[in-house]
Amino acid sequence: MTFAFATLQYESGDWDSAPLVPANVVDSVARYTELDVAPAGVVVSLSSRDVFRYPFTYLTGHLPVRFTPAERANLIEYVDRSGFLFIDDHNHDIDGQFHRTVTDELTRACGPMIVLPNDHALYRAFFTFSNGPPTTSHELNGWGDNLVHKTLKAVVRDGRIGVLYSNKDYSSEWSYHPENKRFLPVDNTKFAVNLVVYALTR
Repeated sequence: MTFAFATLQYESGDWDSAPLVPANVVDSVARYTELDVAPAGVVVSLSSRDVFRYPFTYLTGHLPVRFTPAERANLIEYVDRSGFLFIDDHNHDIDGQFHRTVTDELTRACGPMIVLPNDHALYRAFFTFSNGPPTTSHELNGWGDNLVHKTLKAVVRDGRIGVLYSNKDYSSEWSYHPENKRFLPVDNTKFAVNLVVYALTR
């Protein structure tokens, strides 16, 4: 199976707020793993049946999120059919519009999220992150809610993550051209590899 990075398009908000993330994650998955990787990401509408072609999907934004009935129905079915959706708050702000509305929508569709323990298998799916989710530079610079979020949240089905929710703003952290990785002392996209490997192997 060829892995394709699928960004979810939804009718409300700014679903395309992090256009450089797909290419960067694709580069990392190809660089570090032996997975067969599509050279470019795809955009798929959450209301389309095409969403079920992709075991890994990504959703982000800054603005309020209100799913349409078709989007909500597909989200429920996608999670129940063992899809993996990574939602990242591009504001990393627990009082922000994106956070409040998308978590309301998730609860409405999938039930309450749980705090994902920092020793969860996700953090050992490829690289090892002993302290849980890596901190982003955007958390440390005081922008947003001025908090370092030490855990992620998840919707879990039969012991498997169906939705992973982040306040950490990986969307900003990974939003640069892949060739610029060489300027980083530590590649900050390695955690993205764990997300993809977990989604494809669990």
